[in-house]
Amino acid sequence: MKLGLIAGNGRFPFLLLDAARAQGLAVAVAAIREETDAEIDERARTDPKITVHWMSLGELSRLIETFHKQGVTKAVMAGQVKHKQIFSAIRPDWRLAKLLLNLRTRNTDMLLGAVARVLGDEGIELISSTAFLEPLLADQGVMTKRAPDEDERKNIEYGLGVARAVAGFDIGQTVVVAAQACVAVEAMEGTDAAIERAGEMMRSLQEASSGQGDQGGDASTLARRLTVVKVAKPKQDLRFDVPVIGIQTVETMIRAGASCLSVETGRTLLFDREALLERASAAGIAIVGSRRE
Repeated sequence: MKLGLIAGNGRFPFLLLDAARAQGLAVAVAAIREETDAEIDERARTDPKITVHWMSLGELSRLIETFHKQGVTKAVMAGQVKHKQIFSAIRPDWRLAKLLLNLRTRNTDMLLGAVARVLGDEGIELISSTAFLEPLLADQGVMTKRAPDEDERKNIEYGLGVARAVAGFDIGQTVVVAAQACVAVEAMEGTDAAIERAGEMMRSLQEASSGQGDQGGDASTLARRLTVVKVAKPKQDLRFDVPVIGIQTVETMIRAGASCLSVETGRTLLFDREALLERASAAGIAIVGSRRE
């Protein structure tokens, strides 16, 4: 079988490519000009079982034609495609333009679900990428050397309720909490940008507090550590939308002053898992897998 890989940005496509090749599968990569790392060409040059076909984000017809020519009947999506790219920079061909006109709601899930149906109609089954990357899924419970303390556990409990409500509206999947108060909610900017925004907010509160001197004392009740809570959507379609955490997320947490991260068990991928957990432990960050009830 030749697997089709629709590659977005980041390391996800490369991890999936390695996993597929480890299982002996040949891979036809549909590389998105606006997103995919050019390093994918180097992988193809060193492995005759990998072919790379570059195309723009809006070329749905070309994607289908390419997979037909390559004999692809099963495909996976791996790697992020920025929300703003999908709904602002995209230049759709006739097939995608027709699909966009028929969307009831202009959100990523609706669009990618419609694309998946079109691929299915063309004999190309879109399957979940987690089928190749199960060892990277988050475990239940504490995964780092340090467990969350009492305050962080309270933040997680509060944050899970908020994050699941927000995710249900397909706004974002991450919230950042301090002292059981929501400091930031993820939207189109993505997880790391939401964490950075929360860190900037906390720094501004602390600067305002210190600037009051003897008159105000500790003016901020939120001058505490941040907890990041990331969940899956209630009806998350893991074929094209898998929650992901990588080392970059941990580095962003360190800069923002976040000390704890909760992710959803069995539904969140931890890229470079061993290195990620080592870096978090060295920085005193607790990472815990929370089960959906």
